[in-house]
Amino acid sequence: MAQLSNDCFTHSGRLMRVEEARTLLDQVVSQISETESVPLDLALGRILLEDVVAEFDVPPHDNSAVDGYAVFFDDLDPEAETILPVTGRIAAGHPLERPARRGEAVRIFTGAPMPNGLDRDGPDTVMMQEDCRLEGELVALAPGINQGANRRGRGEDFAAGDTVLRRGMRLRPQDLGQAAATGRRELVVARPLRAALFSTGDELREAGAPLTPGTIYDSNRATIHGLLSALGCAVTDLGILPDRLDSIRTALDDAARGHDFIVTSGGVSVGDEDHVKTAVEALGKLHLWRLAIKPGRPLALGQVGTVPFIGLPGNPVAVMVTFLNVVRPMILRLMGADVPAPRRFQVRADFSHKKKDGRREWLRVRLEGGGPEAWRAVAFPRAGAGILSSMVEADGLVELPEDLTQLEPGTMVDYLPFSEVYP
Repeated sequence: MAQLSNDCFTHSGRLMRVEEARTLLDQVVSQISETESVPLDLALGRILLEDVVAEFDVPPHDNSAVDGYAVFFDDLDPEAETILPVTGRIAAGHPLERPARRGEAVRIFTGAPMPNGLDRDGPDTVMMQEDCRLEGELVALAPGINQGANRRGRGEDFAAGDTVLRRGMRLRPQDLGQAAATGRRELVVARPLRAALFSTGDELREAGAPLTPGTIYDSNRATIHGLLSALGCAVTDLGILPDRLDSIRTALDDAARGHDFIVTSGGVSVGDEDHVKTAVEALGKLHLWRLAIKPGRPLALGQVGTVPFIGLPGNPVAVMVTFLNVVRPMILRLMGADVPAPRRFQVRADFSHKKKDGRREWLRVRLEGGGPEAWRAVAFPRAGAGILSSMVEADGLVELPEDLTQLEPGTMVDYLPFSEVYP
């Protein structure tokens, strides 16, 4: 199993730009997830770890796209109604048991196979029943139809030998249907990664416990648990650790023995009570520590022994921003996923903002407008990294590049909707 390489990062005093961090992660993070075969009804959201190649054409025969009448185009009068006898009936799953003949119409239903002719080439056109008039055993066909109308060709969806699903994709409902169309009952997918999760901080309390002066409820662990579960990870909640180096070191050492990676929240900054960084360096190696981003500068990536370690910031907004933009693609890559960059969309800023040069920033926004107007991004009025309600109220994030220092209203900006990164 490949892990983070031992020399992929250094953590000198320089703040690393986010694109540099992403490039390095792409180079050094590889699949550690093992494979398993699961039925289609258990494969939703899993990472596919084999190509699915069609063994036959779909559809396997030419078929009708509508309810109507199968005819030879050359039998039709282009200027007036054509009257033909109705001599057969074809329903889906019930092909015509004889060759079709010139000068006749065959009743056919949607999805039913087109009949063969005496010389193999059979009726090539289907008249919709709405354009026909039935008179006993005869049918009147309106003029003006194009040859081949309402006929779907064999292999129109995919042909034998086509790769219909590719290794590394995260399976959606339509992908499961595509697999079923090839006859597959099971798919080879990544086993769920086992994630160890805990928070650090003497000020934290479990939800529902009494709060004493100076304490708060631990919201980060619930948020991270949801983010990991949404990626398909099997999460072990290890609770809250006190701000003591010995406790944190022991917990990290124990977690590394039974998990594929470790995630913590808090304790990775530079304060006297931030012991996670020291504990990780004692047990393994810290590869990345600080990024030139806001929110979320203190983001730690490294390893405890050989087990990947992810140290998220303590502020709730910084937790989510760093997870979505840096940690999420890293975990997907550990699962064997091909990780395309989330799509960003151009919207018009409806606010001004001043920022520091050389630092990438993400601002919480909601969209207004649309329709004949361009969408406008409206910033949340309070920008603190501890205001979790801003993430609840926002639709997504506006991303401001390092070289931008002053954003003016009306400027087109890159917008990352949460729908692009949440399942």
